[in-house]
Amino acid sequence: MAEARSGVRVAVVTGGASGIGLAISRRLAADGMAVAIFDLDGESAAARAREIEAQSAGRAAGFAVDVTDRAAIDHALGEVRAGLGAPTVLVNNAGLSGFDRFLDISIELWNRLIAVNLTGTFHCCQAVVPAMIDAGWGRIVNISSSSTHSGTPRMTHYVAAKSGVVGFTKALALELAPQGITVNTIPPGFIDTPMLRAASQEGYLDIERSVATTPVGRAGRPEDIAAACAFLVSEEAGYITGQIIGVNGGRNT
Repeated sequence: MAEARSGVRVAVVTGGASGIGLAISRRLAADGMAVAIFDLDGESAAARAREIEAQSAGRAAGFAVDVTDRAAIDHALGEVRAGLGAPTVLVNNAGLSGFDRFLDISIELWNRLIAVNLTGTFHCCQAVVPAMIDAGWGRIVNISSSSTHSGTPRMTHYVAAKSGVVGFTKALALELAPQGITVNTIPPGFIDTPMLRAASQEGYLDIERSVATTPVGRAGRPEDIAAACAFLVSEEAGYITGQIIGVNGGRNT
């Protein structure tokens, strides 16, 4: 794969083949970045990358990556550096949700949600940050969850993991700020995604009721999250770090 043209930022988006991650991948490509899509579904990641390349003048590539597997992350990043260039933008969007009564949560399930949602964020940051330090510039956006504000019944494992992402973001932002690297988190609230639709079909969420209790009167779109993310990874956002940027239609203020 040919290298991206000189001066083009390279972004890695985890969980980038569907839902919010795909909207972010498309937006960053439209804004002129070369985009590496990391997703557990490698075939889907590659297909979405081909679509992005066909729709924009930029470069994109898809990779099969489990964010709990550090060796897989490092291998994919080697391919990204060789094909697109060294990444200086990272969006940690890969996530795993679950609706389980607290007393029914096995230690295996608890560990799995922590591994994907929190430890996966740690792995990807630690793997990508050296390139940002070398460049003297970097942008990290961690996708957390609005459930960290109010809590959600039957999601203690998920809320705990995403709350960890918020704390991790704040601490890492302070450590990396002198290196020219910003770290922020977006906690989406009630976004119309395949994950939300699945939760509705299983009876865990009433979409009509949620719309009625959202001040702006509609469900969020993945593109709403992508727009906020695009700003946070821009040059103009260089004085914003360690922040929680809620995108929730006023549901959490």
